[in-house]
Amino acid sequence: MQPDLHLDLSGLNCPLPILRAKKALAGLTSGQVLSAIATDPGAPKDFEAFCRQTGNALLESSATDDGRFLLVIRRK
Repeated sequence: MQPDLHLDLSGLNCPLPILRAKKALAGLTSGQVLSAIATDPGAPKDFEAFCRQTGNALLESSATDDGRFLLVIRRK
């Protein structure tokens, strides 16, 4: 799957990754996909809660070999 937008949220701590993702999602249309890389260890749970609360779909939440997290969201 090819994302419509990619964010590098490396080095940012809560709540900045969610705030930046929220702003980026606002610029996308329904059905478009945002992928993000984050280093905050709380990011997977934060993004899960964010998607649950907003109705967006968390398509992927996985850890990479270098300690980063890949988060893929489809806008509702």
